[in-house]
Amino acid sequence: MTTLSTPADGRSGSAGVAVQFIDLHRHYGPVRALDGLSLDIEPGELVALLGPSGCGKTTALRSLAGLDEPDAGRVVVDGRDITHVPANRRDMGVVFQAYSLFPNMSARDNVAYGLRLRGIGGSERKQRVDELLDLVGLGRHAGHYPHQLSGGQQQRVALARALAIRPQVLLLDEPLSALDARVRRQLREEIRRIQIMVGTTTLFVTHDQEEALALGDRVGVMSAGRLEQIAPPAEIYERPRTAFVAEFVGLTNRLPGFAHDGMVNVLGAEVPALDGSAGPGPVTALVRPEAIKLLPNEDAAARVLAVSFLGSLCRVQVATPDGTLVVAQTSAQEASGLRPGTSVEVTLHQVPVFATDA
Repeated sequence: MTTLSTPADGRSGSAGVAVQFIDLHRHYGPVRALDGLSLDIEPGELVALLGPSGCGKTTALRSLAGLDEPDAGRVVVDGRDITHVPANRRDMGVVFQAYSLFPNMSARDNVAYGLRLRGIGGSERKQRVDELLDLVGLGRHAGHYPHQLSGGQQQRVALARALAIRPQVLLLDEPLSALDARVRRQLREEIRRIQIMVGTTTLFVTHDQEEALALGDRVGVMSAGRLEQIAPPAEIYERPRTAFVAEFVGLTNRLPGFAHDGMVNVLGAEVPALDGSAGPGPVTALVRPEAIKLLPNEDAAARVLAVSFLGSLCRVQVATPDGTLVVAQTSAQEASGLRPGTSVEVTLHQVPVFATDA
């Protein structure tokens, strides 16, 4: 495994810094790209900002990079207010969706570019470049030009180039969206491994839920310029605090229910209501597919419409008097007795659900 050397200035490559967005506002005409965004990122933490197009996540990243200046609020890095500091003096490493590699430079020269601009000497520069190319698995491709590399390899070079200058903060703006699914999964694992090894505070922006949940120490879900919730991935998925988070992250079934005394009656069961849920009275319960149990029963009113095998689980569509449900079975064995037309009894696991107004 590659061990990154300590630079001549004594600064550790594994030192993370704290980042703060303090009540950021950014308007483009009538559009509120950022509407009072406040967020603290811990030193060395990887925070993934997740949300639909236009929610403000890229504006937040650009405000941190110095590529866009907020109308109000502050950006603080390592205790220093950098809100009005030019981008070239912010010490940020940025990787965009477009790789932006220099086509007339080899992988080695692309990675060395920022070091050369900073006047880093030849021997130190070569050592640092070799270490980073090894770290991203491209040591044998150092002499290749961008057109000789695959999309995934080009993005690895872009990542190595961003890390070469030992930035205070690493910014990743939809860096994997142009890649196919297999390469995207592989590269996101590599990004996480590298970020943990290097220890750089990182902000990762994506619209892909799977990416955000797989990569982030914490995931921040944004909507209309506001941070709806920020929490570890499991908490975001299992304990959403707003209806937007509950519906945006993962799959949900919308079912009629009745809320009372912190509980929700839904599908004939009584389950706990999550904090922030609507009620008391009629509600719409947002139920995860894996919270539903199916049991073949010839006398039941529900019936299976379709079964999809997805590798680690099976997804079953079920028609019920309350509408069509999506149910996740954790193994093919669990779904073995379920075929289109099978009558099934539908029940719930005793897990909390989020309820919105009916």
